[in-house]
This record gives sequence, structure tokens and C-alpha cells, in this order.
Amino acid sequence: MNLGRLLEERTREHPKGAALIHEGKSITFEELNKNVNRLANGLKGLGIEQGDRVAIMLPNTPEFAYSFFACQKLGAVAVPFNTMYKGGEILHILHDCEAKAIITLNSTVPLINEIKPELPLLQHIITTGERSLTFADPESTFFLQGVLSKEVFKDLDDAYQRIGDALVQGFSEMGLNEVWYKHRGSLRVGGRKLAGFSFSEIESLYILNMICFLAPFDPSDFFHVIWVPPEVKDKAIEPLTSIQEVLGRRPSDEEMQRMIVHTLEKGLEVKLKEGALKRDEIFGYEKYKSMAKKK
Repeated sequence: MNLGRLLEERTREHPKGAALIHEGKSITFEELNKNVNRLANGLKGLGIEQGDRVAIMLPNTPEFAYSFFACQKLGAVAVPFNTMYKGGEILHILHDCEAKAIITLNSTVPLINEIKPELPLLQHIITTGERSLTFADPESTFFLQGVLSKEVFKDLDDAYQRIGDALVQGFSEMGLNEVWYKHRGSLRVGGRKLAGFSFSEIESLYILNMICFLAPFDPSDFFHVIWVPPEVKDKAIEPLTSIQEVLGRRPSDEEMQRMIVHTLEKGLEVKLKEGALKRDEIFGYEKYKSMAKKK
């Protein structure tokens, strides 16, 4: 008897019995089996079949149990591994086991996206748990948001690559010659993150959100007022650097804005305007805000 059938048997015998206890809350066999079935059906809908490898990079939370037992019910091979692993270790495991999917925390997605182009068999990144954390300080960080037409790009992958390449060139012109960008998400100097960006898709628009670290600051101070599990904290506080640490000076917000606008206009061959949004942009942006509030 496999573990999936064993769970169903225990559910019939003790539906209201405690199957898991997490942070003082009891989860019954009935609840456990229901969530396992829901996830198993979702994996099946993604094409996960018997013998497929599903990597599980989760801490000791109920989602780990749901994921593990869902694989058992499908006959898929669960491949759990340590949430403390970094990029190279994760790449080795996913490549070695030939994972078709990975189930992980939201906060780990940028790291997975950076190595995904080197994992041609990895088809799905399935997320759960805490939201990604973005740390900022008025004196140390610079934020920029822009609205771009999808017509400028072939697809979302093309948007990430072209924006990343353009920003590398812009930072280089500022004197930061060691900045590199490989895949989605982060611009780095050595192994430390200098800046990052992401896209939200609404209708015919990409909404670009970018953060850059201008001066050093310690994000661990945030954990005096918020609590997250150690496994998430380790991923949330990745090694950071700043323009001031690399160049020896902190650029002004105006200088950063000019650099980014100029380099994006040059790299994308578009004209960017500051100020009021156009009608379609306003519609898309308001819809984006509405969806964010519902979440």
C-alpha cells in the first residue's frame, strides 16, 4: 500500500483525528486529505504523471505534507530538499533529478527564475506560503515604476532580458562595470544584489517595478517588528550591496531617474514620458491596484 492510499484509509477511520499540528493549530485527517486531493488534481492538470519528479523546497509547514502526499497519490516522485540551499546547489539538484515541477515559497521564486533557463525540463514553478519581502529605506533605496506596452516586446521573457541588458549598460556608464544580469529578477555585483525589477501583466500592458540600493542599510532591523520562519528569513535577506559601496558615492534620485530613463529609451528604442497616464494605461493600472487589494 502506498502512502497516498494509507492517508485515505486513515481518513476513513479517523476523519476528525489530528493528522498535523502546526503552530498550535490542529489539522484533521479529513482536512489533510482534502487539501492533498486538491493539490494532486492541480498537479495532474499541469501534466504531472506517474514517475515525474516534483521537487519540494518548503520548510516544515502543512504545505510540505500536502505536496508530499499529493505526489504519492499521483505516483510522482517527490524530491524534497533543504530550504537553506542557494542557487548552485538548487541548480544541481533540479538538474540531477530532472524535476518537471518545483513547489516552493513565493520568496524563492526570483532565485529559481534566475537558474530556470539552465533547466529545460523544469516546466512549472508552483508557489505557496509567505509573500516575497521587499526592504526599503528612504535614504538608501530608489524605486521606479513604469507602464510599457506589450507591443514593445516579443513576450515576458524578452521583456525581462531586454530590460536587464539595458540596465547593465546604464550602470556601466555610471562606472559600475562589474554589474551583471543573467536571468529574471536581479542585477548583481559579485554575488550581491544591487538592484532588482519585476513585471505585472494587465491587459496589453507590462507594469515595471524596480528597486535599486543607493546606500548601505541593514534589512535585519525589519525583523524586530515582523516575524517570519528562519527558513524564509534566510531567503528574504540575501546579500546586498549598493552603488555607494561600489562607487564610493551615493547618486541622487534625480541622477538615477535620468540614467534609467535614458538607458531604457536607448535599449528599447522608445520614448518614455513622465507624468499622467494615457486612458488605456489608467484603466490597466486601476485594474491592477484593484486586484492587488483583493489579494
